[in-house]
Amino acid sequence: MKRIICFLIITLTAINAFAQTPEAPSQNISTDSTVVYRLFATKNNYMFIKLNTRNGQMWQVQWSMETKSRFETTLSDIALVNKEEEKNGRFFLYPTINIYTFILLDQINGRTWQVQWGKEEDRLVLPIY
Repeated sequence: MKRIICFLIITLTAINAFAQTPEAPSQNISTDSTVVYRLFATKNNYMFIKLNTRNGQMWQVQWSMETKSRFETTLSDIALVNKEEEKNGRFFLYPTINIYTFILLDQINGRTWQVQWGKEEDRLVLPIY
């Protein structure tokens, strides 16, 4: 009887150890408000969004071990504030439950934009009124 109980405990412990789901990568976001650029992780392991925190410009960045699969492409090259209004740390990205959608926040005046990354035809930055 002791053998069966021991066997069950070991088996259940092993099953529990292997059945755990891996944690999502943490958002390693700099807390330094003096930085101009920040990388924001997406739920895609290979994709990041690079944000110019001064003016709201953004790029989609994909890393890979294969040269042909590494790239950086523009999401929005339009500055969302005038040059004289730029300030480090002004803009910040917040993920949503949709893997492809973030909310961009102007932390000074509260304006928001919907940011969509993905294939070229799916990319967009739209103001939220």
